[in-house]
Formats: sequence, structure tokens, C-alpha cells
Amino acid sequence: MIYTVTFNPAVDYVLYTDEMKVGCVNRSKSEKVYFGGKGINVSLILSQLGVKSKALGFVAGFTGDAIEKGVIQKGVDADFVHLENGLSRINVKIKSGDETELNGQGPQVSDSALKILFKKLDGLRDGDMLVLAGSIPDTLPSDIYEKILEYLSEKEIRVVVDATKDLLMNVLKYRPFLIKPNNHELGEMFGVTLKTREEIITYAARLRNMGARNVLVSMAGDGALLLDENGETHICGVCRGTVKNSVGAGDSMVAGFIAGLKDGDYEYALKLGTAAGGATAFSEGLAHRNEIYRLLEQLQSVNK
Repeated sequence: MIYTVTFNPAVDYVLYTDEMKVGCVNRSKSEKVYFGGKGINVSLILSQLGVKSKALGFVAGFTGDAIEKGVIQKGVDADFVHLENGLSRINVKIKSGDETELNGQGPQVSDSALKILFKKLDGLRDGDMLVLAGSIPDTLPSDIYEKILEYLSEKEIRVVVDATKDLLMNVLKYRPFLIKPNNHELGEMFGVTLKTREEIITYAARLRNMGARNVLVSMAGDGALLLDENGETHICGVCRGTVKNSVGAGDSMVAGFIAGLKDGDYEYALKLGTAAGGATAFSEGLAHRNEIYRLLEQLQSVNK
């Protein structure tokens, strides 16, 4: 079973307008509402690819109820901890040429609520996968990723961590199954600017030597590369299309990679992950199944 954790889910309220003027009344041309957060995004794309998962995390208030209902309607098994106080955040995204965002803070997570989450983690069994994605809200301990991996350390859980800097570096001692920095984040971890593919491979290998079993690096317009646990390096080119959206592309890549791993084929997993990430980047919201597989065919045809 695959589990995802989203510490601070959100309702994304997207407004489209011709022009936004500060200090004036602005009217939108159209609006869209999405339910998400990095772990939820992974679950939603897995659902598109026919892979079941269970979404864990914290929700609060009427917005939390909406998030839970929306996620379940899209085929995801939701098992959130319901907080007694506060509201799950609303992120307002205004698209008028440039994109302006105003992101909510989210509710306070109490110690008792955190204990409930850990109790839910007791349900994980050897062979299960756990996806930890995104930043940590100020209301939670900054070492919560480490606490979770330590808590599960006696089980054979394949842990996927999609985070940056210290959040990622501090969990390497627990040998996570997969980590997914982009090339800029990879450089920031070591205080360098990576300019070539060879440099990216060198520093990705350092992360493997520090404990990560598989290192997946997204490189925007240069595609993606994977250093797998068998010591092999896989490289995948970029999908062709028009970028419309940057939100959720990395989460989609993680989900596609996970879905593609069911037969242990790392090269296929990298291609499906790249296709899923590209499909979301070329969509207004998260990608749909047909677009993912269309781009997968595009990638596979390049190497024929």
C-alpha cells in the first residue's frame, strides 16, 4: 500500500483576470478550485494512473471538509486527522499575465493531533511505501520527517522524501528509498551552482553515498535523470508542449515514478514520471491519465 502525508493541505482558489490593479476592485473572468498539497497531489496522480493510495495529514473546519470530500471524489482513500480548531488554508492564485499568490498559514496542529497521526502510521506494514513531501508548517516540529522515519525504522517501509535542504539532508541516515531534488535544490544542498549534467550526476551520487537508495533529479527543460540503487544512471529527455502551470509538476513526477516502478523497471519509471510531470506542466491543473500516456508514448518513441 502507498501512503502519502500532507501536513498542510489547501484549497487552491485560482482567479483569471485581464489585469490586476492594486488598491482597486478587480473582477475575474473565471475561477477554478483545486484541492491539494504536495502529498495529496501525489495521491491524485496515482489515482489517475490506476494506483491506490491512502492520503494522511491534517484538515480543519469547512475548508478541511471540502478538501477531504474533493479528494475522495477523485478516487483517493482519505484518512485525515480532523483538528478541533482553525481552518485548512485557502491559497489564492491570481493569474493576469504574471501570477500573484497569497497563501494561507493553516491551522495549529496540537501534540494530541500529532499523536493520532503517528497512531495511523502504525498501520503501515513491511513493503508499504510512504511519501513525505513539502515543507513543514511552523506549527510542527522542524524535525518531524526525522521523527517519522525513526518511528518506522524497524519496519521495511520504502520512504519517498520530496523536500529541500536540511529537511532532506537530515533524513539520509535513514536510507530513504527515493529522494527528488531538482538541479537547483541539489546545488543548494552543497553550496554550489551546477551547470553541466556531469556535475549533477556527481552531486546526486554524493546523496546516494550519504544514504539515499535512489536519487531522482528533475532538470526543467533538460529533462530528468535517475541514479538507481543498483548503481545505474538513467537519463530522460524533456516532453514537448506548452507550459501552462508549475504547481504540482514535481509531485506528478514522483507519482508517475512510483506508479512505473511496479515491475522494478527504473528506466520505465523515469519515463512515466517525466511524462506525468510534463502533463501537469502543460495543463491548467493536475494532469489527466490520457495526457500522461500521450507524453509517455512521445518519450518512448524518441528512443526507438
